[in-house]
Amino acid sequence: MRKLTYYVACSIDGFIGDPQGDASSMFAFLDEEFLGHLASTYPDTIPAQGREAMGLKDAENPNFDSVIQGRGSYQLALDAGITSPYGHLREFVASRTLGASPDPNVEVIDGDLVARVRRLKAEDSKLGIWLCGGSRIAGELLDEIDELVIKTYPQVYGTGMPMFGADFSVTDFSLESVRTFANGVLVRTYARKR
Repeated sequence: MRKLTYYVACSIDGFIGDPQGDASSMFAFLDEEFLGHLASTYPDTIPAQGREAMGLKDAENPNFDSVIQGRGSYQLALDAGITSPYGHLREFVASRTLGASPDPNVEVIDGDLVARVRRLKAEDSKLGIWLCGGSRIAGELLDEIDELVIKTYPQVYGTGMPMFGADFSVTDFSLESVRTFANGVLVRTYARKR
């Protein structure tokens, strides 16, 4: 069974964006050390345009072969005129309002998201599935998430879009690793306790 990993950026107080989902304030922490870490450890999570700019266009995907994101996350790419932001991966967009996919590399999931993710997890592959966001689909897929990789930026939002848009439920994970950076960013990895 393949792993579903929620690899996400958040504030100290657990928000992945402001109330509208904007997390651009976190970009200030993308310094040389941290970008180097992302490029060497998670190059598959860097959008295609960023991969090209960083000299990673043909880099191998060490972690994931598929990405799932919500309509809000995907809309940011569409607004920039990009229909396949992660063309080096199979792309899935969970949306009941998008309609037909604007790109042959993007499958729109407009039905049972959990069932589709379970089918993806059952595929025969050495690589996992990256849950990119957003809050609502992370909440919907909480029972399917096997790993959390949380990039915590040294900012407090106070309010905004939470990591998980879900009803109260206690779900246990075990801390696997913590990496700290000089800019104050922490990257924590947790494994699901099953």
